Amino acid sequence: MKKLFLFALTLALVAPMSFSKAKGEPKELKVMSYNIRLGVANDGTNSWQFRAPATPAMLEAQKPDVFGVQEAHDFQIAFMEEFCRNYKSVGVGRENGKKEGEHMSIFWNKKTVSLLKWGTFWLSETPEDPSMGWDAACKRTATWALMKDKKTGRKFYFVNTHLDHVGKQAQKNGLKLIVDRIATINPQGYPMVLTGDFNIRPDNPALADLDKIMQSARKIAPKTDNRNTFNGWSVKKTAEVIDYIYVSGFSACKEYRTVTEKYLERPFVSDHYPIFARLVF
Repeated sequence: MKKLFLFALTLALVAPMSFSKAKGEPKELKVMSYNIRLGVANDGTNSWQFRAPATPAMLEAQKPDVFGVQEAHDFQIAFMEEFCRNYKSVGVGRENGKKEGEHMSIFWNKKTVSLLKWGTFWLSETPEDPSMGWDAACKRTATWALMKDKKTGRKFYFVNTHLDHVGKQAQKNGLKLIVDRIATINPQGYPMVLTGDFNIRPDNPALADLDKIMQSARKIAPKTDNRNTFNGWSVKKTAEVIDYIYVSGFSACKEYRTVTEKYLERPFVSDHYPIFARLVF
């Protein structure tokens, strides 16, 4: 009994010291963008039913505080919430604003981040209603969330989207709408993260307005890479950079990384590689 008391007393004395040391460390936020590939696609041995377990394994290894997914159907969202420890999500299906169709959901680690409020808008001329915009081939949405880092108490916005893969005007105007919405929802100037599959390359002029207010994590991180983000299920296939993490209001982006590792012996977790960034408040 005396040993147990001494052990408990030691913990009580050491814990405050450990906490004090942690306060002096950089306050990092780990974020990720992940086009998960729609689960209804017939991709043969790469179909969702075969590769699904690799996603929780990847997330357990990368441990993002917040991440945005593209193309996820409701059953993929449910799978991740069940098997990805500590993660919760918000988002709606793009077809009807409920469960139907692809979700551009935002996931967060409940141990490190709390959700304050969130919403979804459509990339169209009528953004409050489920609708298709301009010359788009599909309905497209953006999901936003105001969040708080539990360690620092700092608030930040996270926005996640998927631009159209066909319509050039839809890509340009959809991104402009996001830029305008960012200014509207964030008058306080909180730090902000924008993730997504933009379906455009880094030299596309449609990025010009976004580049004026935010920075590409790939470009500003001292530790970064230039790997393609779309793999098309093959390392040999001609691929391209179409997935992005943009940031503003953070003191630094310490690292950007394309996640190309294999998980559970699966060659790919998706036809896109997840992309990862470490940010500092």
